[in-house]
Amino acid sequence: MNLKNKDQRVAVFIDVQNLYHSAKNIYQARVNFREVLKTAVAGRQLIRAFAYVVRTKTGEERPFFDALTALGIEMRVKDLQEYYGGIKKADWDVGIAVDAIKVSLAVDSIVLVSGDGDYVPLVEYLKNHGKRVEVIAFGKSTSSRLREEADEFTDLETSVEKYLLRKGKWPIKILN
Repeated sequence: MNLKNKDQRVAVFIDVQNLYHSAKNIYQARVNFREVLKTAVAGRQLIRAFAYVVRTKTGEERPFFDALTALGIEMRVKDLQEYYGGIKKADWDVGIAVDAIKVSLAVDSIVLVSGDGDYVPLVEYLKNHGKRVEVIAFGKSTSSRLREEADEFTDLETSVEKYLLRKGKWPIKILN
């Protein structure tokens, strides 16, 4: 089953930190998650979509979280850990892998929105269990092994005007 069709059941797993940092560091822009989700689903049956995010002490990311929820994306939130010496860490790799394995039983395709090479074993596992695995990320910051292992790789850099929001084009409004 290598092609996309409207009867496929799909789950989407978005590594928000990975995309956020790639867009910021490469383009000084923000990600248009509405378009990323639309590309990930590609006219198929969306079963579930998850965004893995990090909450800071200031809570400044709340409007962003609300915007993702408004798109129908389920939030997985982890608090930013601050260690002695100012080191900050919030890693979702294991959480994403566990959720993808659990949800894979109910879907035909898994879309991983991340360029992190740590997901190669996850992709191998899912493919060995008969799942189609697609990866969506920025090509410049995507692991070559992850690209090779996926059934399909979508490079967001091929349509930056579609997938990025430049400063000044960031009016995400939550309608009540």
